[in-house]
Amino acid sequence: MNYYREPTKASALTLKKRIRAGEVLIGTSAPMNAKKDDLARVVEKGGYSYVHVDSQHSPFTEENLVAFCEMGAELGVHVHFRIKHTKHTYLVGNLLDLGPTGIEVPQVETDETVNEAVANFYYRQRGVRSWGGRYRLGLAKRKDHVEYRKFWEETGVLWIQVESVSAVANARQFAKPGVDCISFGPMDLTLDIEGHPKHPFKSVDDCVKHAVEVLRGSDTKVCHRNDQPEHRQKYLDMGVTVMLEVWNPERWK
Repeated sequence: MNYYREPTKASALTLKKRIRAGEVLIGTSAPMNAKKDDLARVVEKGGYSYVHVDSQHSPFTEENLVAFCEMGAELGVHVHFRIKHTKHTYLVGNLLDLGPTGIEVPQVETDETVNEAVANFYYRQRGVRSWGGRYRLGLAKRKDHVEYRKFWEETGVLWIQVESVSAVANARQFAKPGVDCISFGPMDLTLDIEGHPKHPFKSVDDCVKHAVEVLRGSDTKVCHRNDQPEHRQKYLDMGVTVMLEVWNPERWK
């Protein structure tokens, strides 16, 4: 059964509302130089609800991001963007002006980072994001700032990435209003677990289970990098509802 494509009452809603409704959503990573035909084929055949592009471990320019987001918009594909560094959280609003649907902030360890991310993600009165940017998602269809702000409140998706046992332990605290997902960085988390052999969390799966449990009943969901479609059921059984898989155009020919 293709759980991620199964129709639900939430499927007509925005991606943000679908996440919050607990709909199972699968995305795929993509390079910013991906060809339009490849992106369209992978999303269609893979049944993906969004694509994820990265600047933390990959080269990018703002022009590349604008071009990729415009391609995504033409295909009706949500583009989620991981910023280059935790300390770049102050740039979240600026980067959103370039067209992505959402932002992932890596290696989050403190409340201050989460608060800064939320503040720069949302417009006033909820946040402090500055008004402007001709490349913003959906701008052409909204007649004024009131309509666009409402659209963004219902559409923009914010992930806070946890990559250490201490961050995982604070997952519920990080699930502040406006945070849609607590996402995982499995490799950095594995390295941190190895440095804390006496910690109750002995594996990434232990950490995922903990996050699912403490976030149960909240608006914030768990996103995990399951990497391959074969691993979906394992994490569905854990209660994960948002997943991210590797880019593999060959698989979906």
